Amino acid sequence: MLREVLMIYDKLKNIEMYKGLYSNLDTAISYLASHDLTELPAGRTEVDGDQVYINVMEASAAPASERGFEIHKKYMDIQIDLTGTEIIETGDSLSMKVSEYNEETDFGKAECPALASCTMGPGNFIICMASEPHKPGIAASQDLFLKKCVVKVHI
Repeated sequence: MLREVLMIYDKLKNIEMYKGLYSNLDTAISYLASHDLTELPAGRTEVDGDQVYINVMEASAAPASERGFEIHKKYMDIQIDLTGTEIIETGDSLSMKVSEYNEETDFGKAECPALASCTMGPGNFIICMASEPHKPGIAASQDLFLKKCVVKVHI
């Protein structure tokens, strides 16, 4: 079952190894493997309507104490840094307490202990499963600028 899978962290060159978990994830993986992500415009790029789409954004990283865990119930995230390097933590969903959730935006805030942290940067990706708490945007260095793409995959 998909819900039993926890986050996946690997090199982008290996992403095709993760096909077969879920059909919409396969669509996202095929797109990522065949397109130059640095050529994507800022904002939303549709891959398969609301089933799979990509948001390209610029952001500033910050200390972990200034970031919080977020969750999504309808979508899993594939996060990829195009420029800059951040740390993304994943949290313990079993002890998670959701403090707020907006059904329309599929965005919630949660409190829980961290289980793992991954240093991102160009060439790496993380897949955070739906309902898996994750804390992106943690500063990995003095350079706080990030340009990243977040692939939203409907479950």
